[in-house]
Amino acid sequence: MTTAEMLLRLATGVGLGALIGVERQYRARMAGLRTNALVAAGAALFVLLSAHGFTGDTADPTRVAAQIVSGIGFLGGGVILREGLTVRGLNTAATLWCSAAVGALAGAGLTLEALAGALVVVAVHLVLRPLGRTMDRRPDTGGETPTTYTFLAVTRDDAEAHVRSLLVQALSRTDFALCSVESANTDTGGLVEVRAALSAEHRDDKQMESAVSRLSLEPSVTSVRWQVHTPTRVRDDEDR
Repeated sequence: MTTAEMLLRLATGVGLGALIGVERQYRARMAGLRTNALVAAGAALFVLLSAHGFTGDTADPTRVAAQIVSGIGFLGGGVILREGLTVRGLNTAATLWCSAAVGALAGAGLTLEALAGALVVVAVHLVLRPLGRTMDRRPDTGGETPTTYTFLAVTRDDAEAHVRSLLVQALSRTDFALCSVESANTDTGGLVEVRAALSAEHRDDKQMESAVSRLSLEPSVTSVRWQVHTPTRVRDDEDR
């Protein structure tokens, strides 16, 4: 194999890994553009190493490539986080695993298969995500009217801007739409109440609690609470 062909395979792995990472970066996930590109590049390099870096009768080109799977397992375990009763990062870990597989295919010279794998991963995120949200809708809300939330955090006066920034950042990783953010002084001197109004297509208390729990770890925040406002459903004759 020539050096040009090896570089082409490496570039293919990096490009397809970046393709997967674009969607993850757009949704502000933990593993975004660079992480997925690096994972795919590393997998392609290891495949090239195993296939062309060892010679002799005892050389086994599959040995190094087989360790990619276990190595990505350790990397995926590092992005899985537990926050209270919520476990986050499983989808990110699975995406990294798929990026490694795409990179390994590119390193082996299976360009069409690698391209198909990358497109399938992106399609899963784009197509199955709204489908999963629809399936998660609770029967009592029916998905007919949006659910609104009120979020309140009490923080020190000098940390107000920082808390507002953290709030927007935490909500950017959720499916909630931020309607408004306002601050007001409390009866206690030196403390400010940050209030945010959110809306969602369906009620998701678990996702809301996950966002709140991250903000409650901030040292300057003295209290955090949220409240859901579910519209009363108009019942027709079949519901009675």
